[in-house]
Amino acid sequence: MADALKDMFNKKFYTRLAVEFTKADKKFHAENFVKDVMKGLDEMALNQRLRHTTVAMKKYLPADYKRSLDIIYEVIPEFKSHYTCFIFPDFVGQYGHDHVSLSLDALKELTKFGTSEFAIREYLKRDLKGTLKVMNKWTDDKNVHVRRLASEGCRPRLPWSFNIPEIMANPELTRPILEKLKADDELYVKKSVANHLNDFSRTQTDWMLNVLNSWDKKNEHTAWIIRHASRTLIKKGHPGSLAVFDFEKNVKVELKNLKLKSSKIKLGDTLDFSFEIVSGKNKAQKLVIDYAVYYAKKSGAPGRKVFKLKELQLEPGKKAAITKTQSFKDFSTRKHYAGKHAVEIMVNGKSYGKKEFLLSV
Repeated sequence: MADALKDMFNKKFYTRLAVEFTKADKKFHAENFVKDVMKGLDEMALNQRLRHTTVAMKKYLPADYKRSLDIIYEVIPEFKSHYTCFIFPDFVGQYGHDHVSLSLDALKELTKFGTSEFAIREYLKRDLKGTLKVMNKWTDDKNVHVRRLASEGCRPRLPWSFNIPEIMANPELTRPILEKLKADDELYVKKSVANHLNDFSRTQTDWMLNVLNSWDKKNEHTAWIIRHASRTLIKKGHPGSLAVFDFEKNVKVELKNLKLKSSKIKLGDTLDFSFEIVSGKNKAQKLVIDYAVYYAKKSGAPGRKVFKLKELQLEPGKKAAITKTQSFKDFSTRKHYAGKHAVEIMVNGKSYGKKEFLLSV
C-alpha cells in the first residue's frame, strides 16, 4: 500500500500543486518549486516524499506564517481526500509551533479535507495538557472529521506515527474525550474511539475494561464501540473481556469434523473449510468463534492472523455446523508465500484444533 501511495507524489502532482499555489499567490515560483521538489524523489519512501514536499513548501511559500496558511486554505480543497492532502497539515505540524493557537485552529480546519491526526501529535509532544484541552472542545463540533480528530489524534499508539508515552502510562488523560464521544452516531468517530481504547488493551487492560463496564451497552452506538474496542482481548480469550458481553468463561465444547475441501491450494484460490462445535455442558453457552490462519512468511516462519467468524448461543447437548471460505490473493497489505500453512479454530479465545495445508504460488 505504501508503494502505491508514494507514487502519488509525482511530477504530475507537483505541477498541479504549483499551479494552484500560483493561483493563490502570484509571487510563487512554480517552475523552481517543481524542479526542487523532484530532486532525489525516486529514492524516497512514502513518508520521506511527504516530508520532502513539506520542506519545499516552506522554501517557496511566504515567510509570513499566517499568509502561508491563507494560501493553504485556498489550495487544499483542490486535493481533498487524497493521501497527498497530508502535506498541508504536515506543514502546520512542522512549522507552526510559534503560533500554537493559530496552528491548532488550522489543523481543525484542514482535517476536514483529509486528516490532521499525524500533525496534531507534534503539538501533543510539546504541550500535552494544553493541546488535549483544545481537542476536548473539538468533541462538540458539528463536523464528523473534527470530532474524529479529537480521538484519533491522541491515540496512544497511532499507526504510522510515534507513540505518546504519557498517555500510554496514564490513560485518564484522554478519558474525557472518549467519554464525550462514547455515543457518537457516526461510524468514522466510533471506529476511532474503539481503536483508541483497543490501544490500551495490552498495557492498561484493567483500566480499559473498567471504562467499558461503566458505559451503557443499551445505547446502540456505545455498544458498537465497546464490542469493537474489545476485539483483541476477546480473540485472546481474556476473562474480563468475555465477561463484558456475558460470553462463557468456562467453555466446555468439542471440535469435531474439522475438514478442508483441499489440503493443497494455489495463490488466487480459496480455502474452504468446515467443522462442528458440540456442547459439553448442561446449560447454554454464549460463544464467540474465531479462526486463525498461520501464513508462511518469506523467512519460512509462520505468521498468525486471527479472523472473526461468528457468535452463537449453543444450547445443552446441541452442535453448530460452521463453514467458511478464506481467500488467498495478494493484496497491497499482504503478500503470500509458498509453503506450509494452517487454519486453527478458536472458541472464546482458546484453540480447539488446527489443520495444515500447502499453498503454491
